[in-house]
Amino acid sequence: MEGIRAAFDEAVTLRQAKKLIQCMAHEQSFLLLSAPGMGKSEMVYEAAREAGLPCRSLLGTQIAPEDVSGVPRIVGERSVFCPPRLLLPEKPEPFCLFLDELPACAPDVQKAFYSLLLERRLGEHALPPGTWVVAAGNRLQDRALVRAMSSALVNRVTILQLKIDVDEWLVWAQQRGIRAEIRSFVRTIPDALMRPVPADPVPFSTPRAWAQLSRALDLAEKSNLLGNDTRRALAFGRLSPEDAVVFCALAEEAIGAIRPLDDYLRQPDLLPKGDSARWFVLDCIRQHVRDGRADHLKPAVVNRFLKSLSSEHQLTLVADMVEKWGALGADRALFDLLRKVTAA
Repeated sequence: MEGIRAAFDEAVTLRQAKKLIQCMAHEQSFLLLSAPGMGKSEMVYEAAREAGLPCRSLLGTQIAPEDVSGVPRIVGERSVFCPPRLLLPEKPEPFCLFLDELPACAPDVQKAFYSLLLERRLGEHALPPGTWVVAAGNRLQDRALVRAMSSALVNRVTILQLKIDVDEWLVWAQQRGIRAEIRSFVRTIPDALMRPVPADPVPFSTPRAWAQLSRALDLAEKSNLLGNDTRRALAFGRLSPEDAVVFCALAEEAIGAIRPLDDYLRQPDLLPKGDSARWFVLDCIRQHVRDGRADHLKPAVVNRFLKSLSSEHQLTLVADMVEKWGALGADRALFDLLRKVTAA
């Protein structure tokens, strides 16, 4: 049983999913599952565009069974079902058929997709050779409008569970012109890119939320409306509250884009002067060291950085991590001093 659960939990990134779709979606149907806001739809459109295929989409929550199977008309003494033009255009040229929110479809609509997903047929009509069939949706645990899928439907598709990859997203974000302060924030706090779906229907951070916040800030700035109040309204309207608070505080202190954390370790003078921004960067450095991402630094660099800080900031960084900093070559005399300060 554990083996079955582990296999179902295996996940791929958006980039990996795109390659799989481009490789075999002309023969096998896919169902992409993830939390809301990861960018599934945009990835499918991008994959089709790169392959030179037009992409036509159906939204699962807005269709009826006859939108898939077609409506009947009488030809002679027989009834013939006529599929919609969207699914079966007059010219038999391949295209990408994107079935968005498939898990949200009503059971009778899901049933109407059976032959389309497995046999690439709509009644007696076959899809043009080379046509892709790709579906997407959210998971039951995401508190979205999702229905249980039948085993018959699940068995007709290859299900790809998607996971977020921060480095992959950062490359995409730079190519799409996402604002530098957003890319810098996500690079420094990777968990902020994708927060868990909250129990209540409130904004939460996702790749889509960050991208749309970037666009909103661009538009506000272009219209000379971008001030602290506007930024806060837009950020709290898109992001998880904990991310909105820190993102706005950093922007209001005008520290600019957060630099790679190794830069601060090598050049302590680069640390923000504002109190909240400095505490934020120091906390990120603490996590950076804890996770072993500063292990390549020389002891001289580590000691110069620590000695440049106030006793309060030194305590914040070293607390519960004496062995970790010691392994980096931190001066033992500094630790003795910190112990005395703590004891006092």
